Amino acid sequence: MDRARGAAVVTVPYRPPADEAEARRVQEELRFRVDLVGPGPSAPATVAGLDVAYATSGDRLAAAVTVLDATSLAVVDEAVAVGRPAFPYVPGLFAFREMPALLAALDRLTVRPELLVCDGHGVAHPRRFGLACHLGLVTGLPAIGVGKTSLVGTWTGPGPRRGEWSPLRDRDEEVGRVLRTQDGTRPVFVSVGHRMGLENAVERVLALTPRYRLPETTRTADQLCRRALAAGGDRG
Repeated sequence: MDRARGAAVVTVPYRPPADEAEARRVQEELRFRVDLVGPGPSAPATVAGLDVAYATSGDRLAAAVTVLDATSLAVVDEAVAVGRPAFPYVPGLFAFREMPALLAALDRLTVRPELLVCDGHGVAHPRRFGLACHLGLVTGLPAIGVGKTSLVGTWTGPGPRRGEWSPLRDRDEEVGRVLRTQDGTRPVFVSVGHRMGLENAVERVLALTPRYRLPETTRTADQLCRRALAAGGDRG
């Protein structure tokens, strides 16, 4: 049950698409099932970061998930899956390359996180269905996307101080927020994935960035997947 809303959480099984056309159809169909209101957890006990690293050749990847204590930001669980990209490189369809490996890593966790923080985008996507949306629907967990660069949209600002933000707009629609996580650093791009509100998503990202530009969830997952890729192993 969804404790916050008193309703059963419905998940969507992941099915790999046969080609680009089917992948786009999946995104167009599933985007209407994304919960953009939430409100999502305002004080989660655990938060997971998800990231993927690729070998230089591009034919091998490592998908990592780290679960952090939301108060101390210490890693309390982690898992990684090493394999091959599941889909060709196509802009806007990147999730299909990474989903199988990320789901495999999530399945290996012993601690179930209360929130997923993806290194990528949610609704700030050409079809409003980025990786954070897809993972949220498949797992049933609240999810947000935090991108290092924008995929769609235009913005001005934000101001130079930590916590200042400006709307990320695409076709007159606010699809996310451009957030300054540290004074004077480049901003990050926050968007809703599933079962979260945008205000809450921004607050959670600020809570995860006490010292650095990127959330601790992203930093720890990035370190883990790079170590796994360099080691050439597959562990969980």
